[in-house]
Amino acid sequence: MKTFLLDIFPKIERFSEKLDNLTLLTNQHWVSIDEILSNKTVYIFRSTNELLVSTNGKVEKAKWEYLGNKSLLIDKRSDSYLFKHGFFDENVLALKVDSSEEYAIFVNENKYEGELNSISKVHDFLSEKYLNPDFKTISRPTTALTNLVTVSRVTNEDKILKIISEGEKTIGAKVYIDDSAAPDGTYIYKNYRFKIVVKNGEIILLYFLEEVKTYIFEKRNPGEPSVGDKIFKQSGEAIQNGVYKYSFFKSFTVENGVIVK
Repeated sequence: MKTFLLDIFPKIERFSEKLDNLTLLTNQHWVSIDEILSNKTVYIFRSTNELLVSTNGKVEKAKWEYLGNKSLLIDKRSDSYLFKHGFFDENVLALKVDSSEEYAIFVNENKYEGELNSISKVHDFLSEKYLNPDFKTISRPTTALTNLVTVSRVTNEDKILKIISEGEKTIGAKVYIDDSAAPDGTYIYKNYRFKIVVKNGEIILLYFLEEVKTYIFEKRNPGEPSVGDKIFKQSGEAIQNGVYKYSFFKSFTVENGVIVK
C-alpha cells in the first residue's frame, strides 16, 4: 500500500464526509493509488466488516473496523494498519497513517477508470473542485480533424503560461506568455507538482515534482522515484549524501543529489 505526503487534505477537510458514513464507504470499489499503472488493487469494505483486497484479480480476504474517534483499522494477513480520517467524498478516500503525515489514497473505481488514476490527477481534481486553483482549463475543442487542448498554468513566479497541446501530450506542446512564444527556460508550476523545460516555444522536457517532508523529489516519470532521479531541499539547496525516507515503507540512497539506490 503506497502512501503519500500531501498538504491538500488539511485544506479541504471541512468539505469531507465523516469516516463513519458507512453507506458511502461500504460496497464501493476503492482503488488504491500507487502510481504503478500495471498494478490495480481494489479495496471493498463490506458492511459485515470483511475486507476484500483484489490485486489484478487475485483476491485476499481481510478485516476492517471503524473504531470511532475518526479511526479505522485494516487487518490483513501479513500486517495491520491503524488509520485516521484524512478526507472522504464520493470520489476520493484519504486515510492518514496513525502518528504520521502520510496518506493512503483510494479512488472510486468509476473515477479511476476515467481521469483519476494518478496522485497528480487526484491532487489537481481536488484543488479544482474545492479550492478554485490557480490554473484551469480554458478550452477543449475536439473535432474530427483536430484535438487541441488549451490550458493555463501559473508558475511559481506568477507567470501565466498558455499551453496548447494535441490531445493531452505534454512534450511538444506550444507554450505562450501574453500571446507570445515563451522564452527558453525552466518553469515550475505554482502548485509545485511539475517542472517543464521550454525551447523554441515548445515543451521539450517534463519533470514530476513531489514534496516529501522538507525535500522535493524530481522524477522523470510519474510514480515512485527511481535511480537517476534527483532530490533537493524545498529551498532549492543541495542535500547531503545519505539515505532519505520517501514513504512509510521506502527510503532511497542519494549521492550528489541523485538517487543511486
